[in-house]
Amino acid sequence: MYSEKVLDHFHHPRNQGKMKAADGIGQVGNPVCGDIMKIYIKVGQNADSVPIIEDIKFETLGCGAAIATSSMLTEMAKGKTIDEALKIGKLEIAQELGGLPEAKLHCSILAHDGLKAAVADYRQNKNKS
Repeated sequence: MYSEKVLDHFHHPRNQGKMKAADGIGQVGNPVCGDIMKIYIKVGQNADSVPIIEDIKFETLGCGAAIATSSMLTEMAKGKTIDEALKIGKLEIAQELGGLPEAKLHCSILAHDGLKAAVADYRQNKNKS
């Protein structure tokens, strides 16, 4: 049912845990399946002073696919500029994992939306200062 990569990210999630002093936090959930994802980002700047995702972590309560997509998202986004990270497609996360069953594709979309929410929170916090 699940690819080896999905199982690896489920059993050995990358970047899992709460981030202290995060620059942006996004929380999303799917009321139908009960999955809840919280994405934390720490934003720095590259040599051209462009904001980059210096660090990213997640806390996910949900099924194996939800945990695996959260983990994969963090690997895909870390080190990218914010604009590059936001270009990660909703289903690209599932593709990077070797695919997901049709009934679990919403997890890839949820991870994407969690990153968007974290970036929106970062931008809102930045504009307040």
